[in-house]
Amino acid sequence: MSGNFLLKSFLRFSLFLLLLVPSSPVFSQLSISDYQRADSIVKLNDLVYNQINNVSWIDSTTTFWFQVKTRNGNEYRIVDAAKVTKELAFDSEKLLQQLNNQLTSKISAKSLQLDKLKFDLKENLIRFEFNKFHWTYNLKDFSLKKGSIIKVDAPGPSWMDPFDELGNKPVPSHDSVWVAFIKNFNVYIRNTKDNNEVQLSFDGTQGDFYSSYFQWSPDSKFLAVNKIRNNEGHVIYFVESSPKSQLQPVLQKRNYLKPGDALPIKSPSLFNISSLKQIPVDAKPFENQYALSRLDWNKTSSAFTFEFNQRGHQVYQVVEVNATTGTTRIVIDERSKTFIDYSGKLFRYDLEDRGEIIWASERDGWNHLYLIDSKTGKVKKQITNGNWPVREVVKVNEKQSYILFKASGRNPGEDPYFVHYYKVNLDGSNLMDLTPSKMDHQVFFSSDFSYYTDTYSTVNTAPVTDLRRISDSSVVMEIEKADITELLAKGWIAPEPFVAKARDGVTDIWGNIYRPTTFNPSKTYPIIEYIYAGPHSSFAQKSFKPVNAAFSGLAELGFIVVQLDGMGTSNRSKAFHDVCWKNLKDAGFPDRILWIKAAATKYNYMDINRVGLFGGSAGGQNTLAGLLFHPDFYKAGSSSCGCHDNRMDKMWWNEQWLGYPIGPQYAENSNVVNAANLQGKLLLIVGEMDDNVDPASTMQVVNALINAKKDFELVVLPGSNHTLGGVYGEQKRRDFFVRTFLNQSTPDWNHNKN
Repeated sequence: MSGNFLLKSFLRFSLFLLLLVPSSPVFSQLSISDYQRADSIVKLNDLVYNQINNVSWIDSTTTFWFQVKTRNGNEYRIVDAAKVTKELAFDSEKLLQQLNNQLTSKISAKSLQLDKLKFDLKENLIRFEFNKFHWTYNLKDFSLKKGSIIKVDAPGPSWMDPFDELGNKPVPSHDSVWVAFIKNFNVYIRNTKDNNEVQLSFDGTQGDFYSSYFQWSPDSKFLAVNKIRNNEGHVIYFVESSPKSQLQPVLQKRNYLKPGDALPIKSPSLFNISSLKQIPVDAKPFENQYALSRLDWNKTSSAFTFEFNQRGHQVYQVVEVNATTGTTRIVIDERSKTFIDYSGKLFRYDLEDRGEIIWASERDGWNHLYLIDSKTGKVKKQITNGNWPVREVVKVNEKQSYILFKASGRNPGEDPYFVHYYKVNLDGSNLMDLTPSKMDHQVFFSSDFSYYTDTYSTVNTAPVTDLRRISDSSVVMEIEKADITELLAKGWIAPEPFVAKARDGVTDIWGNIYRPTTFNPSKTYPIIEYIYAGPHSSFAQKSFKPVNAAFSGLAELGFIVVQLDGMGTSNRSKAFHDVCWKNLKDAGFPDRILWIKAAATKYNYMDINRVGLFGGSAGGQNTLAGLLFHPDFYKAGSSSCGCHDNRMDKMWWNEQWLGYPIGPQYAENSNVVNAANLQGKLLLIVGEMDDNVDPASTMQVVNALINAKKDFELVVLPGSNHTLGGVYGEQKRRDFFVRTFLNQSTPDWNHNKN
């Protein structure tokens, strides 16, 4: 047998074996220029012209100004609603020339951005801030004066710091006879005529003291204040590894109450100034409190009210205290078997002269406005009703007996998240949609609420701004219509609104599909979902913005990005929202998965076998939860600054949705406890100085993953606070998805000279 024959036989057999083995992916490499092109996509936003920004009504009730970007640069225009005129507020070129005469570095018309612009029509002046200075420009003689340097305010107290109940100045009575103040933790008053001091309370101590924030009755005969039983604070610590001030690390700390921590307890207290006696108030029924707030006197000085938010957020009450007897009466008693969305939906307005209260409630399954009898607490009238939610009260006009408010979902055949503005009488009659176009609206009202500007758009419809009358919503004039001619010429592809059924087979789930400008329907694309399922709101884009850098930049590298609002988020029905209660790990995933599958069924270029997630904060928690609880669907995720165990995060947000006291639901929803379930690819990003979500939350999930011998990537950003990742995090996230889903190698960043 010849050697040549043996060689040929071996080669044939080797080829046969190769055919039996699945081929390995062929790796191509994305270049730095590909990433630069992805970064440059955000410049498409600059190709939108005549889109109104910064509508500002001037002191006059009929005049407003606005800023608009034209092809020649920013212009400022002024509109007189009564005269139905629109003209340049001033000649931008002349102002630019004056500025350049006083600036060391010349600027162009395109970079003329005036901050905190104010018009003085009487003096024919404008005042603004620019280049770190205050400026005054005379519109008559075109003279420009450079004023004082802009002072940078020192950073105020952190939202996490406990409120200083003893930090208030002495509070004078309305008749100026007395001044109330705190001395040795007790209540004192001082006569302004003879400076004689009178001690009114005697039981204040360092840990159980009276607040210095007094409320005098209008007739100055009574004084109301809270007594504070203080709590033990909770401090979290950070090691700032790379401070700018020194070589060695710095230990940082923040006040940071977490779920289950003790809270200060407020007890309403009442004093009769005529008798110089304290009137006992039975505050025991209100001790299990998350908050006791809004201590207000009525006009007749016969009583004051406060609002009681019970710990756990299932009871919210408006309570009245009789000034003569100190007895309490519950005026409004709002209760829920799940949670009361006190931070997003509650509204109260006292119509004292009418003996009524306007009150927002979800008691019928949707957030609506009610007219409450303030004496009986009974509903006199449901002002708004229907299968749609009131989103926000803008104005209560007592004289003309109407309410202006935002709402969504009222119009059939329309995205239920589109915000509209409405006017309704206090008795619920004559409900009028002030914004009839089936789009998302933003409105600015004149100071007397006679006129308003209405800017309306969708994700794929450029904005138009009209001037309207509030009396009948009629259009006075079209102010501006955005021009997107150049945007379309550059190949911009608008986001596509997409709708699919939720897990119940009935409810519509709304979201958007984002495609790259290089989109080719003959190719297949991995699907990346940007997720943020925080129950406090809804998040999918509704108004016009051509490019979202985080979405479009990633899409440009060869992905289709989606965003949607599943069950458990807000701004729909109470039942839709309640899905999140004690169940944050749900995050609407059953709805999201069905939505993505429906989109992939319609568009076969969406690869249902390559689905990933990315998000930050609550979205970071959601991203990892998607991998842990739905590993058959989500194959990879980039999670930034996530709250991976809700016991580690801030109290107010987490107790609102997961409840109080701390129970097994916290562990059930924990990514840390369930970390061993990880199957897909995971990138974790965290800022070491994150004082919004304790970075220890990320490190604890890292520890759990290590203990479970799981593979993952971790990026810690020195000196960074709460962040999706910044420039470097964006680079790492793109690299992660390119390698994972596109099977392509990423640029050699260490040899990048840029």
